Amino acid sequence: MNKPILIALKTLTWIACLYPLAILAYGAVTNNLGPDLNLLVISLAITPLRKLFPQLSWLIKFRRLLGLFAFFYASIHLVAYIGLYAYFDPHTIVQDIAKRRFITAGVTAWLLLVPLALTSTANSIRRLGGKRWNQLHKLVYIAVCLGLLHYWWQVKTGVLAPLWITVIMAILFIARPVIDWWKAGRNTKLRAA
Repeated sequence: MNKPILIALKTLTWIACLYPLAILAYGAVTNNLGPDLNLLVISLAITPLRKLFPQLSWLIKFRRLLGLFAFFYASIHLVAYIGLYAYFDPHTIVQDIAKRRFITAGVTAWLLLVPLALTSTANSIRRLGGKRWNQLHKLVYIAVCLGLLHYWWQVKTGVLAPLWITVIMAILFIARPVIDWWKAGRNTKLRAA
């Protein structure tokens, strides 16, 4: 992929990733704020897509950007809670974390994303080493599960809004080992032939 096309695609990615900010601003004005796991889910979909379709391997260049925007929106979500619901009162925040399981799950998910965002630079990868960096970044799967719990636990009983993103994440979680198994079997057949 040549550089001008890559720059154009990254610019479009920036625009697409900033679109939810406008939605959040609208949600703040209309008092309709909610979680946004979409970017995190999209970033986690890149590896299975690359494994299934090698011609899409260029998507890896966008995974870090998408992950950082997911952290950005998770941070906005947290700050909105701290400011709009807890009124910047540490006592209220601590009480909410202790009493409300959806807040506990959400804060824990955000805390797990912090080291991932801080170590997302090429320099961090070099300093940690690829293997240790990969192990650290597997925290994203725990963070996603906690984010989904946060979403489910905060909606009213009977509301199925989190269902579609939960199904997509379940498919992505199942897809990784299935794709690896399928590719391993395929490679064994090719070697035998």
